Amino acid sequence: MKRESKNSKLTSEDIKRYTRRFWLFFIGVISIGVLILFCARIGLFGELPSFADLENPKSNLASEILTDDNKVLGTYYLQNRSNVKYSELSPFLIEALIATEDKRFYDHSGIDYSRTITSVFHTLTGRKQGGSTITQQLALNLFSERRERNPLKRILQKLQEWITAVRLERNYTKEEIIMMYFNTVDFGYKNTYGIKSASKTFFSTTPDKLTADQAAILVGMLKGPTLYSPVRNEENALKRRNQVLLNMHNAGFLTEAQYEHDKTKPIGLKLNISTYGEGLAAYFRASLKDEIKKEFKRLAITKPDGTPYDLDRDGLKIYTPINYTMQQYAEEAQKEWMMVLQREFNKQWRNKDAFSNAERKKLLESGMRRSDRYLQMKEDGATDEEIKKAFNTKVKMEIFTWKGNVDTLMTPLDSIKYNKLILRNAIMAMEPQTGHIKVWVGGVNFEHYKYDQVKQGTRQVGSTAKPFTYAVAIDNGYSPCFSVPNYQQTYGNWTPRGVVQGGSPITLKNAIKYSQNFATAYVINEVGAANVAELTKKMGITSEVPNYPSIALGAYDASVYDMVGAYSAFVNHGTWVEPTMILRIEDKNGSPIYERTPKVVKALNSESAYIMVEMLKGVVDGGTGSRLRRKEFGGLTNPIGGKTGTTNDNSDAWFIGITPQLVTGVWTGAEDRGISFSNMQYGQGAAAALPVFGLFMRKVYDDQSLHYTKEDFPKPPGGLSRVIDCSQYQGEYQGHSSDSQPSIQTEQEERLGF
Repeated sequence: MKRESKNSKLTSEDIKRYTRRFWLFFIGVISIGVLILFCARIGLFGELPSFADLENPKSNLASEILTDDNKVLGTYYLQNRSNVKYSELSPFLIEALIATEDKRFYDHSGIDYSRTITSVFHTLTGRKQGGSTITQQLALNLFSERRERNPLKRILQKLQEWITAVRLERNYTKEEIIMMYFNTVDFGYKNTYGIKSASKTFFSTTPDKLTADQAAILVGMLKGPTLYSPVRNEENALKRRNQVLLNMHNAGFLTEAQYEHDKTKPIGLKLNISTYGEGLAAYFRASLKDEIKKEFKRLAITKPDGTPYDLDRDGLKIYTPINYTMQQYAEEAQKEWMMVLQREFNKQWRNKDAFSNAERKKLLESGMRRSDRYLQMKEDGATDEEIKKAFNTKVKMEIFTWKGNVDTLMTPLDSIKYNKLILRNAIMAMEPQTGHIKVWVGGVNFEHYKYDQVKQGTRQVGSTAKPFTYAVAIDNGYSPCFSVPNYQQTYGNWTPRGVVQGGSPITLKNAIKYSQNFATAYVINEVGAANVAELTKKMGITSEVPNYPSIALGAYDASVYDMVGAYSAFVNHGTWVEPTMILRIEDKNGSPIYERTPKVVKALNSESAYIMVEMLKGVVDGGTGSRLRRKEFGGLTNPIGGKTGTTNDNSDAWFIGITPQLVTGVWTGAEDRGISFSNMQYGQGAAAALPVFGLFMRKVYDDQSLHYTKEDFPKPPGGLSRVIDCSQYQGEYQGHSSDSQPSIQTEQEERLGF
């Protein structure tokens, strides 16, 4: 008889027991899952974003610098990221994203459960497949530093993503989620974050203009920014792009013909890599950043939570008066003339050892000691002998030339010599009535020479200081037709040097026209150095202006920024308006947080200012600035005034040019004053600085869209009470308007021979 197995039949008790165990296990798993979700929700596994965070998600958002016509001049960033609106996204981008990353995006509420279960199944069977929805990926981008690699940590992170995704879906529309997603993705190349930066970096365009194949490239990169990079892995990028295009076709977004056409296209990269130093107005952007920080600190401007604004993270909109087109013209004019000037400078030094004398050897020594290489070697404990050997050993380096950067082998010491023989140049243009700075070119190449010569640097101003002396005289009743001695005299311990042009005596008008030192020295001796220094400061010169007669000839340092502001007062009826770099600043939501109100000072009598303008016009019409009328230096025919300036040994060359609507200052010189042209042919202001102004202004006037007219300077509101036509001048003392400063005493007038 067969013995029945003990387990061949299950009793009803066994079935009940197993069923009970199954449900206990099932309920236990669910309970544990709910408990884990609850723990995740209350932040036991890491802090979750608050409701306020969901309303205002934080990201490292670049701050944008905008020109007067709302073009982006540049950005400040840790991550090169700028936001776009949903309406600014190409439809191809949205279609490529949904077809590839989340086909049921419009049907779920943050989590695609069927896709999640399928993803788990594929993972268990060894076939990895992503299960994250677009909303989950957004949650990761916004509120996690990185995707965890540890399996346990990744599971906990995934739970946090689920919770955050559901909450995001409750707070935002589907369109807003797509917009936020595209604004937060990392493209893994040259610090490129967000679709706006990616469109510019890879295709030199904007997100709304992306074609289907370009959109497919960028969306394809999201699976692996390095693996599918069109720069680093072109073959992979092409295959991935075509897969995205196929996804779009299968989802009904592309027709068969569109798909077949687009998949045969080359990638067509147009790289446009953003760095702080590339692009227009690099010096302005660097100086602007310092100015904003200073203003925010001065006015205690902070975010609503009391923390300071971070220009690299907070996505501010900075509106400036810079004109994009004019900035281009200025940089082009600089390059055009400085290439010519540098060639002539090189000829002078070609067969000479520029650093053979004791003074220049000191320049070389100080340059070496200021270099990063020297400082690092000193910090590392290198001996003087080791440093000397390193500076005389050839290494690979990139040097600046006007034809582009050049890779070469050169000793660090020779590179210091080379760079000290590169001429520098700075330009600033400003509207005198508003103070709005339209152009700022702080140097010849920001990548190699970061020192800003518009505002940061000051150089001796030379003869560009002379108008301040004449302005004091004019404002105190002198006529521009009044004659003064024009020969060398000694004033106390000071005997000015110079040459005589225009004879002696000479009218004030001709003295400034021909930039006569002797006549100018005579005038400051009569009107008083203290009065000239006072007016100079009143007109916006912030550097030290000593109470010495030699300031009449420019024996002090000033910045291009200050000099342009001062000359603008002549054009603006004697009213100095503080040069303005910033118009206003908005936060990332468009709310205003700062608006600039420039200082305004009545520095000079209105009639006197107009007379000074007439005298400065003479400089261009037959005087030291007459080259402006020649075709090769601008060929300008409209009313223009200005003043050339050249310092001792041709170390500094200046030209400040005035028109009714624009005042522009140009400075040219080497890094060190001890290095200069050996003669006046190319070293004087009329040769080394004026041509840049002329070439720039010709471009400005040729561009009708800029609306700068060629009209003459307007007369003062009250008209003229003084004779400025010297053919009608009778030699009588002529008074001044009621808004002028106190006049010089009558005895002095008699002494001068009125």
